[in-house]
Amino acid sequence: MNAHLTTALELAGAGLPVLPLRKGKVPFANCPACLYTSCGGRPHMKTPGPCTCPKPCHGWAAATTDLEVIQSGFWRRAWVQAGAVAYHPGGAGLTVVDLDNADAITWARENLPATQTVATTRGEHWIYLGTMQSANGVRPGVDIKSTMSYARWLGPGTGTMTKLPDTVRALTVKEPALVRPGAQAVTVPAPARGGECRHRTPAYLERGIAMAEQRITDARDAVHATVYRTFLAVLSVHGRCGCLTDTHIGRLFAAAQAKGESARHCTDAWTNARTKLGM
Repeated sequence: MNAHLTTALELAGAGLPVLPLRKGKVPFANCPACLYTSCGGRPHMKTPGPCTCPKPCHGWAAATTDLEVIQSGFWRRAWVQAGAVAYHPGGAGLTVVDLDNADAITWARENLPATQTVATTRGEHWIYLGTMQSANGVRPGVDIKSTMSYARWLGPGTGTMTKLPDTVRALTVKEPALVRPGAQAVTVPAPARGGECRHRTPAYLERGIAMAEQRITDARDAVHATVYRTFLAVLSVHGRCGCLTDTHIGRLFAAAQAKGESARHCTDAWTNARTKLGM
């Protein structure tokens, strides 16, 4: 049996969703039937869809633990051509901190809790229990591979895997897109659209924003849906009288990004909530 196929079957049996990589260490290209969006699976948008293609041609979204699929005809031929075995960390509940050089490794040793470590060609993979948004270049020589991403299988490594720390989650948090220099603290502007403003004191609005931040922070799953619903709730109460400032919006975005949401997702959720409310 092909060595890559043997490894893939062992990993899948242990619960790691696997996929073959070509000799250039990249996933197999989409077949003609799945090219672009023709199959409905939106592979180039990194979103798994309803595609039932039997070939391993959807990148990370093709990763599977199904032993029958892994040994099927199309996949078996792919393993023969493959240059490596990869896995979907997020699908296994894991996050890989990919350290690409010696400086990155030194930074990790000084700033991150010890965990299972795997040597790579140029650096190390530090593997943690827990998932988050994947991102490249979060700092020099450091990539995050978790949801909607893949990592090469390079062996079990050494050490004991530990829980994903907030230090790693914070690496993908960027400045909120809507925060601009000079944003003012809570103010009580004139009511919009002639309506009576209920925010007679800053405390009413401050309490609402604080509760919204806490709701996002407490989310344990369905984070994106929670962020949208929270934005919708804030806008329904505070969005029509003109009291929300960039500072308030920035606080909500920061809370969402701390849970792994991207700035784009935050903007989309905010825009969708405004549209829902006819704003």
